[in-house]
Amino acid sequence: IVPAMGVGVYVFGFRALLLTLISVAFSVFFEWGYRKLMKKDSTIGDLSAVITGILIAFCMPANAPYWLPIPGAFFAIIVVKQLYGGIGKNFLNPALAARAALLLSWPALMTTWAKPFSYSSLFNFAGDAVTSATPMASLQQGILPAATLNQMFLGYTGGSLGEVSALALLAGGIYLLLRKIISARIPLSYLLTVAVLTFLFPKGGNGHLQWMLYNLLGGGLMLGAIFMATDYTTSPVTTRGQIIYGVGCGLLTVFIRAFGSYPEGVSYSILIMNVCVWLIDKYTLPRRFGVSRADLKAQKAKAKEEKRQAKAEAKLLAAAAAEAEKEAESVTEEAEAVGEAEAATEEAEEA
Repeated sequence: IVPAMGVGVYVFGFRALLLTLISVAFSVFFEWGYRKLMKKDSTIGDLSAVITGILIAFCMPANAPYWLPIPGAFFAIIVVKQLYGGIGKNFLNPALAARAALLLSWPALMTTWAKPFSYSSLFNFAGDAVTSATPMASLQQGILPAATLNQMFLGYTGGSLGEVSALALLAGGIYLLLRKIISARIPLSYLLTVAVLTFLFPKGGNGHLQWMLYNLLGGGLMLGAIFMATDYTTSPVTTRGQIIYGVGCGLLTVFIRAFGSYPEGVSYSILIMNVCVWLIDKYTLPRRFGVSRADLKAQKAKAKEEKRQAKAEAKLLAAAAAEAEKEAESVTEEAEAVGEAEAATEEAEEA
């Protein structure tokens, strides 16, 4: 994350750093406060709230008002993470869910981009600044952006403060791969899917290679593929599942960019695939060593037969219970009749 943060500060000024610090501070505060209120052990020491706060800021324009990360941090930490049990139990990426919530609530603030090297004042709390269009706005219309590929690769273009530099994000991704913190399967399958589709189907009569490169370097694709889609909790655990997950993210990203009303589709594509993770894991679990497909079919058939037999036994038990209940009722009626007869006899004798 450090290289992307460094480029964000260099391109947009120290206001980007202050916005990130506010996001981190309130993310940690909300996690601490919730755990304290619920009388649970504090988990701020695992630094997951810090990472979430940084990623929330990375998904925001550098000229956003200082208060905007606060509701985002609340939604990410309290609603998406803690209400489902805390780290490891959330089924959505907290930072992306917060971005989606902020985009729906304050679309104008979340789509007003600071112009690179405009360096708005640190004390400009409202967040106004010299604005510019992002490359994705041009690509949505089938037009190549004014920015060159070199500018987009280095980060000298408009966009969210953490997504602009593909070089910095790739550097961070390579570091994570070398440290074996993430696997290459999800980022590669994600990026390759986007690359293939945009190469085969360019818009506006643009060149195949040029259109592909602009789509790979534009928007939050690198940030999403490397830092968001690889989240342990919200991504599959199986090898085949991770590849399917990455391909699904790539397909949805291209479809949303091409046919959606919003020019960027990374966040929504990852969130949609987050919801499908349990299904992907269910159908991509590897077979145990030494177990063939025939063995699995036999096990399923045996389980199905046992279930059928259990249902049949349950029906028999229910029928037996009903019959016993009827017999008990008849015995009760007979006893009542005998009692009434005895009472009548006693009355007759007394008379």
